[in-house]
Amino acid sequence: MSRPIRASLRALVAASLLAPLAACSSASGGGTSKPESEAPGFPYTVTNCGVKTTYDAPPKRAVTMNQHTTEVMLELGLKDRLAGTAYLDDKVLPEYAKAYAGTPVLAEEYPSYEKLLAANPDFVYGGYASAFQAGEGRSREALAKSGIKSRLNVEGCAKRPVSMNDVYREVREVGSTFGVRARADEWVGETKRELAATAEKLKSRKPLPVFVYDSGDKTAFTAGGRGIGNDIIERAGGRNVFADLDKSFGDASWESVVDRKPEAIVILDYGGTTVAQKKKRLLNDPVLANVPAVKHKRFAVLPLSDVVAGVRAPGAVKRLADQL
Repeated sequence: MSRPIRASLRALVAASLLAPLAACSSASGGGTSKPESEAPGFPYTVTNCGVKTTYDAPPKRAVTMNQHTTEVMLELGLKDRLAGTAYLDDKVLPEYAKAYAGTPVLAEEYPSYEKLLAANPDFVYGGYASAFQAGEGRSREALAKSGIKSRLNVEGCAKRPVSMNDVYREVREVGSTFGVRARADEWVGETKRELAATAEKLKSRKPLPVFVYDSGDKTAFTAGGRGIGNDIIERAGGRNVFADLDKSFGDASWESVVDRKPEAIVILDYGGTTVAQKKKRLLNDPVLANVPAVKHKRFAVLPLSDVVAGVRAPGAVKRLADQL
């Protein structure tokens, strides 16, 4: 047998011996880690706002649209899954600032469909129904056709009053979607303990009639009984004077504000109109002069981001209770 043939045979034998070793090395190189499709809790199926979705593995590139969805992700330690954010009403809370720094902001408000796709997301998480506006090309159906899964915050499609239980559900379902359900459960447990402590302090307090002033001149845009804001007010020792308004937010006449005699006014802080400007508008309106809250200048302030179904809502209860 010639030398070249013997050399070739030796090489083939060596390769055949090394191949199984390489395969073993490749399989064991990640320790005991499993492929994402075999991660605990997956596949995970959830029905959200009428859309049933199955996740074979946690999303890797999420885009959040609206403040509260972004902060849910950050609270659950998912900063590395954020491919972009959009439409923040406020600065993120100080405890999230470091994690949020460097996250791409796709648009000041909602991004165009093209800009959204350019971020190459595999998951889009909207806070309000407007995040998935069909007329803008961002419907959940359109995203699904592009292979992108989506979620809408439960408050965005609620057909009944939203409560803190819906906040717990929101956080838990997002936690399950991303494979961090234990983190979500831990947050819910801590939150329930904090709310119980606040309730204990307030148990002998008579509910204070409260009017929420969001905005408006000819009419008052206020919080109704369907949104989480109503539950926050009740847990903080108040009674929303427009709890019978069958909406999360809606218009009310100024005459009805006078008739309902609120003893405190909660001003929502956001947008181009400052809290000082809103106070001035209320204090200078002769129609409101005899409203107890205006007469005694009893105002409380909450950022708009506090009164939506996100991780700020439980803390808003204590912040409002302290002010009332």
